[in-house]
Amino acid sequence: MTHQTLTAADGFKMGAYVARPQGAPRGSIIVLQEIFGVNRHIRSICDRLAQVGYQAIAPSIFDRTIVNFEVGYTPQEVAQAKGYMSEFDIDASLLDLEAARAHVAPVGKVGVIGFCLGGSLAWLAATRIEGICAASSFYGGMVNKFANETPQCPTQLHYGGKDASIPPENYLAVRDMRPEVDFFLYETAGHGFNCDQRSSYAPEAAALAWRRSTELFQSEVG
Repeated sequence: MTHQTLTAADGFKMGAYVARPQGAPRGSIIVLQEIFGVNRHIRSICDRLAQVGYQAIAPSIFDRTIVNFEVGYTPQEVAQAKGYMSEFDIDASLLDLEAARAHVAPVGKVGVIGFCLGGSLAWLAATRIEGICAASSFYGGMVNKFANETPQCPTQLHYGGKDASIPPENYLAVRDMRPEVDFFLYETAGHGFNCDQRSSYAPEAAALAWRRSTELFQSEVG
């Protein structure tokens, strides 16, 4: 597990966490953070992907606002992280995502998985970035704003039915607009249900969503 420096097309340099498997990688997966930075949870996602044979990279997409930002999930930390969202530039973050893709592309095919903010960016990666072979989006609250865009690769959307921050009219509109996308609703799960460091962690939903995501990657990435 190493830390790398990536350079985007506009010359901006950012950090990234990289986890590599033992032996030759099956391919690479970009892991896109929540608003809490490349924290312990996001690094653990990279490590889990490495354990099943993928090279995983998590670019620090908040570096343009605050370098090396990383917090947990206390109310104070959540408020701190939300405070930086007003400065977050989606278009610039896609340059960072492309830098991550280019960094790992020599290994083979590239997929993407993202959570919360990263879930929305995973959708945009599927619709806007060439060379993405599969995308899995977890509770991306802004996907509905971009649902008129067509994914260029097989894509999954995972939502919690009890998500207080993403109401049903949000995710149902996405489902209805994009019937070709694999849409999964976990009826009893809330926001952040995949994260075992949050009170909203839902082990059964998390395990099922993870299995669906890794099956997608096995099919489309390698």
